[in-house]
Amino acid sequence: MFGGQLLAQALRIAALTCPDKVGKSQHTVFTREGTTAEPVTFEATRLHEGRSFAAVTITARQESRGVIATSTVSMHAVEGGPAHQAVAPVPPVLGPEHDRPLDLIPWQTRTTVDLNATGTGPPEFEMWMRTPAVHPDLAPALTAYATDLTLIGTALRPIDGAGQRGNGSQFTSAVTAHTIWFHRAIRTDDWLLLRQHSPVLAHGRCFGRGDVLTEDGALVASYAQEALLRFPEN
Repeated sequence: MFGGQLLAQALRIAALTCPDKVGKSQHTVFTREGTTAEPVTFEATRLHEGRSFAAVTITARQESRGVIATSTVSMHAVEGGPAHQAVAPVPPVLGPEHDRPLDLIPWQTRTTVDLNATGTGPPEFEMWMRTPAVHPDLAPALTAYATDLTLIGTALRPIDGAGQRGNGSQFTSAVTAHTIWFHRAIRTDDWLLLRQHSPVLAHGRCFGRGDVLTEDGALVASYAQEALLRFPEN
């Protein structure tokens, strides 16, 4: 079962549990692998709800496996105030010649890097994405879904002979924890740039982080992920 789906579902459950607030952060621990062969049951526990902030924990279970993920979502009532950001400039949106379908993401994605290739490169990756027209309430969940797919592939880029599709043959990988922070309102039916890098791979684990930026350069979300990444011993 794709972890991004669990991220998106938990975020929507939290939004429906506290409808007068928006998600400001989500931290998810994947305790064991889920299966698509049976339903997932979600249980939401409201840990706190005040005038400005709320916190909800969502537990995902399957009958044969027990708890497969727990997600704590921190919520915030929208406020005004000063604003600034410090990020590198956003390049123009890539043209349609760079359309590159990605496994598990059923909407437009454009990138100049093929994470399925087995050559080497820096542990960096940029991808433009755009969904069909959707209600703005769904945009955070769709964004969270997309952030879960390519960080392991980014960590693999410096390793010769390893591509993102090699899980189970060239290596073994599984996401153990994923966190996303929402800074501003998001629309996924406008172009968004996912800009990410993996600063470390060590002791059978990789770590990556990224930003989500709009076409005009606004930083709308940031995310980080740790994953198991094991290679066969020589």
